[in-house]
Amino acid sequence: MSGTPPEPDRRIDRNLFVTVSGPPGCGATTLVEGIAESLDCGYVSGGELFREIAAEHDMSLSQLIAETGESEEIDRALDRRLRRIAEKWGTANKAFVLESRLAGWIAGNRADIRIWLDAPDEVRADRTAERPEMTSEMQVREVIEEKRYNSYYGIDLSDRSIYDLVINTGRWDAEATLELALTGIESYDVDADEGAFDTPDFEI
Repeated sequence: MSGTPPEPDRRIDRNLFVTVSGPPGCGATTLVEGIAESLDCGYVSGGELFREIAAEHDMSLSQLIAETGESEEIDRALDRRLRRIAEKWGTANKAFVLESRLAGWIAGNRADIRIWLDAPDEVRADRTAERPEMTSEMQVREVIEEKRYNSYYGIDLSDRSIYDLVINTGRWDAEATLELALTGIESYDVDADEGAFDTPDFEI
């Protein structure tokens, strides 16, 4: 799921705020780029924000990941940035895509469509083998994040009830995953929508 996003077969004229979430190696970045291309809109990746924070603190990714286990402030700084972005685009009436493991929860009721991606551990490990971060480091970060979300905000990442689409990207390639997501986005009818699961705001 890594690399250049597939060329979409169609453009979609929808002013929807979409979130994409999932663990490392799930294919979120590729999907986000494909959705943004199809909607001709901007996007923000939580991973890029994390790298920005690392640069601001003059740290490597490994050092910042280790720091998140010792201090709440770096974690919360990232989440505050994501919240500000969600608040901006939740009222903009323009298409936008926000990606991070917590994007669906942080955007909450501001989001029009929330997507969760996943894949078996061995598939995700294979996909992340060439990344600057070691696979083991990414796994450590994944465990740390799950614990902190529950500790800080009372969020259980195993709860998928808030998501409108849940896709196992181990079953479909990047092009098919994009097609599944675009079909959901294109066919969404606000007048026929009987309601997403309510996601109350939480203190960051």
